[in-house]
Amino acid sequence: MFSYSDLQVIDLVARRGSFSAAAEDLHKVPSAVSYTVRLMEERLAVQLFIRLHRQVKLTEAGEYFVEQARLLLKQMDSIRFQTQRVANGWSESVSIALDTIVRERRVNTLVRDFYQEFPDVELHLSMEVFNGVWDALADGRADIAIGATAAIPVGGNFDYRGMGTLNWRFVMSPDHPLASYDHPLSPSELAQYPAICLEDTSRILPKRITWLMDNQRRIMVPNWHSALQCLKAGLGIGVVPEHMVLPRIESGKLIEKALMNPLPVSQCCLAWNTDNISPALSWLLAYLGDSDQLHQQWMR
Repeated sequence: MFSYSDLQVIDLVARRGSFSAAAEDLHKVPSAVSYTVRLMEERLAVQLFIRLHRQVKLTEAGEYFVEQARLLLKQMDSIRFQTQRVANGWSESVSIALDTIVRERRVNTLVRDFYQEFPDVELHLSMEVFNGVWDALADGRADIAIGATAAIPVGGNFDYRGMGTLNWRFVMSPDHPLASYDHPLSPSELAQYPAICLEDTSRILPKRITWLMDNQRRIMVPNWHSALQCLKAGLGIGVVPEHMVLPRIESGKLIEKALMNPLPVSQCCLAWNTDNISPALSWLLAYLGDSDQLHQQWMR
C-alpha cells in the first residue's frame, strides 16, 4: 500500500514543516511532494496535514501515521541491512566504544588485525566522551569500551581491566592574559576566562565535566582536536590529557601553568559486557592485552 519512498516523503514533510523545504532536501519540485502527500491521504481517506500559508501542520491522525511510518522505515532499513549481512556472509558484529582520550593511530592497527582474524564479522566503532562510553555499554550500543575513565557508574554484568592512570595538564596559549602570571593560579583568577570543555556524549547517564570553576563560562567542543585548536588560538583555558598535550608544550605552542588546586589523576580502564561474549570479543580481549600493554599502546 505504501512504498519506502512514500513514507520517506511523509516523514520529511513532517520534520521540515513545509512541502518546499522537503522538496529541497529530496531534490524534487514542491508539486511532486504535494502530489505524493495527496495520494497518501486519498489512500488512507484521512487528512494528514493542515495546509497553512507557507507551512503544513500535522493533524492528530497525521501525528499517529508519522509515528508508525517512522517505525516502519526503521524496520525496512533493518530488514535490508540484515539481508545484506546474510548475502555477504557476515556472521555477527562487535561494537567498540572508544573514549576520545585514546591514541587514534592505534585504532587503524586494531581494525586491520581484527579483519585479518575475522573477515566475516562486522566491526562497529564509535568515539565517545566521558560518561558516553559507559552509556554506550549500558544501552547496548557497545560490547566493549576502551579508555573509560572514572568509576563504573552503571550496574549490570560488566567486567573491566585497568589501563593505568591518566594525567592532566593545565595549558593555555603563550599569548593568553594569564600566561604572564608566575604564581599558582587561584579559582577566582581562572573563572575570569572561558574554559574549553568537551561535550559529554552520554544520552541517559548524567553528563560529566572534567574541569570547570564555579561561575565560569564554557566553550563546548566535540573532541580534543577542537579543544587544542581553541587553546592554541587563545580562546580559553583548560586541561588536556598529558600524552596529547606534551608535544605542544615542548614545541612552545602551548604553555603549562601551575594551579592552586592540583589536578586529579583519572583511572582508566577497558570494560566489556559479559553477557555478549563471542569468539570475536574474546579475541579482542586477548589482543588488547594486560593493563601494562593497554597503557603503553593506548594511553602514551
